[in-house]
Amino acid sequence: MSTLTAVRKGNVVAIASEALTTFEDTRLPFDNDAAPEKIFAVETTQGTAYVGVVGYTAHFLVLKQALEDFSSSDEGLDLSSREAVFETFRQLHPILKESYFLLPESGQEGDPYESSQASVLIASPGGIFGVYDMREVHGYKRYWAMGSGYPYALGAMWARYDDLEPGPLATLGAEAGIAFDRSSDGPVMVYEVALAPGE
Repeated sequence: MSTLTAVRKGNVVAIASEALTTFEDTRLPFDNDAAPEKIFAVETTQGTAYVGVVGYTAHFLVLKQALEDFSSSDEGLDLSSREAVFETFRQLHPILKESYFLLPESGQEGDPYESSQASVLIASPGGIFGVYDMREVHGYKRYWAMGSGYPYALGAMWARYDDLEPGPLATLGAEAGIAFDRSSDGPVMVYEVALAPGE
């Protein structure tokens, strides 16, 4: 898994990740990984947003390409609100099945909806949004974390929210994941985006 963090404070949203890739018990550390990124930038109708992906490594390239296709469409990519993010991922689900061969039945027995099999943390000019397997979308007013290191990251960000700016606080959360989660390791990569006026 991994540790992804995002922080919203003032007019800035920051998103950070650590850089370790794992394959069951095997580690692919940063200095031997040609593509250690877990966050990618995408152009939206409001400006640049950053998308962090946890879970299967295959999701990164699939979601990056699919969201870039949305971005270059006539309508553009809208990640400005909880409702807009939901609609984007609702439209994306059949594309994932048809063009990228997603197996939605791999979810838990008794799930009420097909699973998109990915968890995503978004830092956009509209704020912080988390998207989970069944396309449930949450918005966060201050901070959030995803991945196997998330409990440590949340604790660190909770303790220092009032003291640090968004970038350093998101970095601290990822560093807490690195310190305590066996599936997370450095270095930390952090990106910032300005909130849209009125957000």
